[in-house]
Amino acid sequence: MVQRALLDTRLAVRRALAEWCLRDDLGGGSAALVLVGLSGGADSLALAAATAYEARRAGLLAGAVVVDHGLQSGSADIAAAAARQAEQLGLAPVIVEQVAVEDGGAGPEANARRARYEAFALAAARTGAAAILTAHTRDDQAEQVLLALARGSGTRSLAGIPQRRRLSETGPDTAILRPFLASSPEITRATTEAACAEAGLEPWRDPHNSDPAFARVRVRERVLPMLVEELGPGMPAALARSADLAREDADALDALAAGIAARANRSIPAGDSDQVALPVAELASLPMALLARVIRVVASRNFGAQLSREHTASIAALVVDWHGQGPVFVPGIRVARAQSQLGFARQTGSPRAPR
Repeated sequence: MVQRALLDTRLAVRRALAEWCLRDDLGGGSAALVLVGLSGGADSLALAAATAYEARRAGLLAGAVVVDHGLQSGSADIAAAAARQAEQLGLAPVIVEQVAVEDGGAGPEANARRARYEAFALAAARTGAAAILTAHTRDDQAEQVLLALARGSGTRSLAGIPQRRRLSETGPDTAILRPFLASSPEITRATTEAACAEAGLEPWRDPHNSDPAFARVRVRERVLPMLVEELGPGMPAALARSADLAREDADALDALAAGIAARANRSIPAGDSDQVALPVAELASLPMALLARVIRVVASRNFGAQLSREHTASIAALVVDWHGQGPVFVPGIRVARAQSQLGFARQTGSPRAPR
């Protein structure tokens, strides 16, 4: 009997590891360590099994990190059971990290995610892991697109969950790899459930994944099934493909914006400047999609600020709708137009205080 789902999960991991090793020049020398982010659910358990099989064939060491969020009764036992499964699969080291999830703020999902990735960073620092693999699937990608649409987001948000990124901009140079987000082979939740069954693995069922208090669960349990019923069974795959296309566009536009910002002000080193001046004439010739990105690049790279659409629109108005208005204040930055230059300056304290 052909174990199609199990083979597909292995192929997805094999391709992701091969591409990562090639890009990061990991051939030769001591074997790098990768850690699987394991909850014990079907997605992460299928990823753990596939990684245990494929990592050694790629000349890598493979372990696991299990995060106990402490959000439900018996969470320590659930984490311990997941750790035992990882050990049975041959993963080592297997680390269990207990975290405290904050209340309030961005909401329980975002708070849990922040705590989880902080635990990943701690595990990577302790073990020297070069990458952490997480088990997001194409179904997760489809849900992410719908959530981004509901927020009225742009192409970067519609691009969904990236297949690869850095774990932290300031911490160890560890990669986050998401093999199950690739378009081929297409890995869905049905695939991971089937892979676990074919491998004789028993996944844990997280009750939070069926709690309608969470927006993602409502999208998963109500919105997507309705779209499938009304528009056809290919809807989740089509949404995930839309994320792929949006990411290609967003990556291209962001690269163009970064190049424009660098050419416009070559003397400014990224990350530590208190003042930046860009020529208005060059900015005024840009389409709005690029102008907004140039503004965000300057804000992020030179001032460490993340701007909303409202922020970038108010700054862009100094270029495209200039009628002598005064400076614009956005978080940590004062932006003003003077002598055909758009000047960015670090703003500390209240903008109403005398300068």
